[in-house]
Amino acid sequence: METKIVLKDSEIPKTWYNILSDLPNPPAPVLHPGTGKPITPDDLLPLFPMSLIEQEVSTQRFIPIPDEVRKVYALWRPTPMYRAKRLEAAIGTRSRIYYKYEGTSPAGSHKPNTSIPQAYYNKMAGRKRIATETGAGQWGSALALAASFFGLEAKVYMVKVSYRQKPYRRMLMEAYGASVVPSPSGDTQSGRNILAGDPDSPGSLGIAISEAVEDAATREDTSYALGSVLNHVLLHQTVIGLECQKQMKKAGDYPDVVIACCGGGSNLAGIGFPFLRDKIAGSKDPRVIAVEPASCPTLTKGVYAYDFGDTARLTPLVKMYTLGHDFVPAGIHAGGLRYHGDSPLVSQLCHEGLIEAQAYPQTVVFQSSLAFAKSEGILPAPESSHAIHSAIVEAKRADEEGKEKAILFNLSGHGFFDLAAYDDFLAGRLVDHEHPESKIREALDRLPKMEG
Repeated sequence: METKIVLKDSEIPKTWYNILSDLPNPPAPVLHPGTGKPITPDDLLPLFPMSLIEQEVSTQRFIPIPDEVRKVYALWRPTPMYRAKRLEAAIGTRSRIYYKYEGTSPAGSHKPNTSIPQAYYNKMAGRKRIATETGAGQWGSALALAASFFGLEAKVYMVKVSYRQKPYRRMLMEAYGASVVPSPSGDTQSGRNILAGDPDSPGSLGIAISEAVEDAATREDTSYALGSVLNHVLLHQTVIGLECQKQMKKAGDYPDVVIACCGGGSNLAGIGFPFLRDKIAGSKDPRVIAVEPASCPTLTKGVYAYDFGDTARLTPLVKMYTLGHDFVPAGIHAGGLRYHGDSPLVSQLCHEGLIEAQAYPQTVVFQSSLAFAKSEGILPAPESSHAIHSAIVEAKRADEEGKEKAILFNLSGHGFFDLAAYDDFLAGRLVDHEHPESKIREALDRLPKMEG
């Protein structure tokens, strides 16, 4: 069998898969941050164009991808899937390990799968400018790219610790024409409030979201764009899993285990949701695993409750696994996984037992990442490395049980802009952060008090 499993250009998916149509139970309503009542489309119009709001609440199983979006996708899609035979040999496993490589996009990750349609729909709605946040810079780079393709301005609030750790990502965003500031910044009231209380704040995704939402809500020409968490974002990412299903068929195989790192959930949804459709229907029974850092253990140690998506409590209340909206995790190198909450859809599926979650400290993750780089030749993003580590753990566990499994993971981006993290690891400067239970309890004590 070939190591590289490719699709033809004509096999780029023509639709996105919407798991809302197949959920065993309806999702919990999204609540207005001021009234506590279910939000309406009109409540979201200051932030998003109606086309994206419609996708957010749609229960249509397959949603057509606009031709203009597919034409841009064709710059890098379909992405290749590989049988990781050299990694299998390096770790001595009998299991078959496959990975979908999303680092072939111009921005170097899976994020353009949603930044392109978001920019397209905003352009069609007459918006001139987009404000967003970014952790490690993968999403900011993708949005800057999409904005340049569709002639939009982009303002990116980049989490301060990542802004300092990853200057080349900031440079890439600026090369695409975006304006980038470290968050918390002095450009918004929410940023100024944070700085007043903690001038040395490392920032967090929750803080950066507050700044971007405030920016968009106070300007009529501006939309807000989010790179994960929301239903329409997860929807757009399903091109990954839909392609994987065709590629696994070409390989004459089907995954027993599907793995992705999980910060907000778009990466996991992208590869996992199409396979979950088979699981929900009962035709197959793949395990779908979300992998997160031990320093930000949302699914593994958070609570399933209503919470704000941002620190300043500007966003609607959603039911999700959360560590508390003002939780600020350690400044680990996997900046894209430093989010206090999770996608409501991923959270619901985890709560109902359809997906499972694992958490690992960053030093063992980097060890697995380098084992992968030395065997397969691709240097992974620190975020993606969590999926690699889980795949190796699962393969070794199968060997111990005397089983041979097909394991598929999403290599969601390359690590070429993350060399400082690898330098820190190789020099012994990288340490593990197990966030204290007491700090998590404190943050959870400040969850919004809901009636009932």
